[in-house]
Amino acid sequence: MVDAGHSRAGLIPLSRNHAGFPEGISGADLLARMRAQARLYAATFHDRRVETLERAAEGFFASAGSMDFAARSVLIATGVVNRRPAMLSDAVHDEALANGSWRYCPICDGYEVTDKRVAVIGTGERGCNEALFLRSYTAHITLVAPQSGHELCEAQYALLREAGVRVAGSCRAIALEGKAICLDVNGDRLTFDGVYPALGSDIKSELAGMVGAAMSTEGCLTVDAHQRTNVPSLYAAGDVVLGLDQISHAMGEGGVAATTIRNDLARQTPLRR
Repeated sequence: MVDAGHSRAGLIPLSRNHAGFPEGISGADLLARMRAQARLYAATFHDRRVETLERAAEGFFASAGSMDFAARSVLIATGVVNRRPAMLSDAVHDEALANGSWRYCPICDGYEVTDKRVAVIGTGERGCNEALFLRSYTAHITLVAPQSGHELCEAQYALLREAGVRVAGSCRAIALEGKAICLDVNGDRLTFDGVYPALGSDIKSELAGMVGAAMSTEGCLTVDAHQRTNVPSLYAAGDVVLGLDQISHAMGEGGVAATTIRNDLARQTPLRR
């Protein structure tokens, strides 16, 4: 496994939406447990970033700086990177993420903002949908536009009004006050217990694209029911694949991919050496 250490799961302060952890688990702890389990069964880890992927005579050739890897099969699980507001500094982002006031995945941790004051920074279909999703956890939802302003149609305004979601102006600055997070919205200072950005994400499918993998117009990799891409011996799982962004769903896809890889390799070399 070659991993640059930027998993989106590591950004989750606490999730109670993962089976087997009744009191919840942080993304960082979950990743550490998964690595420890893999090491028990001889998996090797390289803390590097794969920069190029090429087809080879028998499989693939991957380059990660000063290290190169040859493989008969490759599983792409490079995920996505959430977009952050331009005015959010690294220092505020990291502190807010650590104290749970800045969050990325309402599917993973929406329970944590139950009955709290929550802002969604976004607009259009994405912002509207995320605000409505979170409305089932709390009655105190405000949809705040990014700096460019709102792009909501009348139907979306109507849905938000009906759900009791407040629609505010554009976010100009972001600051912390203890565990609360404050947004400067058109000159007004609004304070929230939690903020979710709904600004979209960048799909990290470049490596698969280097070997001709098919993808959606947004850049998500397309796979069959067994996680195979259109490139022989190249598989994909998790958020880089078109589908639901959820830990258990991504892990399920990884399990399907692992079984498929094992079966496909067994057809080539059926006996253990």
